[in-house]
Amino acid sequence: MGAAEGSSAVVLPHTLTGEGPHRVIAVHGWFADRSAYAGMLPSLDGQRFRYAFPDLRGYGEARDVPGAHTTAEAAGDVLALADRLGWERFSLVGHSMGAAVAQRVLVAAPERVRRLVGVTPVPAGGVPMEGEQWELFAGAAERPENRRAIIDFTTGGRHPDTWLDNMVRVSLERSDPTAFRAWLDSWALEDFHEDVEGASLPVRLVVGGHDPALSAEVMRATWLRWYRAAELVELPSAGHYPVDETPLELVRAIEDFLRADDETDGADVEGGGRASR
Repeated sequence: MGAAEGSSAVVLPHTLTGEGPHRVIAVHGWFADRSAYAGMLPSLDGQRFRYAFPDLRGYGEARDVPGAHTTAEAAGDVLALADRLGWERFSLVGHSMGAAVAQRVLVAAPERVRRLVGVTPVPAGGVPMEGEQWELFAGAAERPENRRAIIDFTTGGRHPDTWLDNMVRVSLERSDPTAFRAWLDSWALEDFHEDVEGASLPVRLVVGGHDPALSAEVMRATWLRWYRAAELVELPSAGHYPVDETPLELVRAIEDFLRADDETDGADVEGGGRASR
């Protein structure tokens, strides 16, 4: 299958973990490569699930892979990975920008997606920004101080300087600045919400109580309006990076929801946050 913009899909570098029958592809966000999910790995249920964590073009081991660096192109790459793995059906997890990629996969191959979890997820309508806010994000490709300011703001200004500095260092080491800047235009400016509006697959949105950018209110105005079977979970102690801030609560929120695909009694989110519709 081909990717968008006329480029060919590639099989992305990836990590596999778990031996379970429920296949899950987890897509990272704008600031880091697949190592962004490292904090979750020790707590994942490898008996129930088998996870694939790819690096998108411009990140990690795919840092030098050329491309348009768009969410549509990435969807083609994710499907190429699923084909290589022999996964006809799978669930998707997407953090931030990665949730836009996951939605593009759903648009391209709805019959292949079992469930979708968006973690502090970018909506299909993009993230409108103007003036100084846009300059802050657009300048983050070349300015570490911009990356730091964004991370600090989207986690509520609560975390130690050392943590912020490490997040910036990892982001710089594991992303190509040109690709990083191109990705912004795709996830922030593209609006494909009409392609997902009315989708009936089960969707869980996991947001952080300290994330002012992609908050519960934003989810109610976007995802919860467009997806007929979407639900919202708020992690009160997290900001935009719950994998780093509250990894155990995030694993619980993700896997309880995915397990419900195989269970008639479903699962709640006890200890993992507050669920609502």
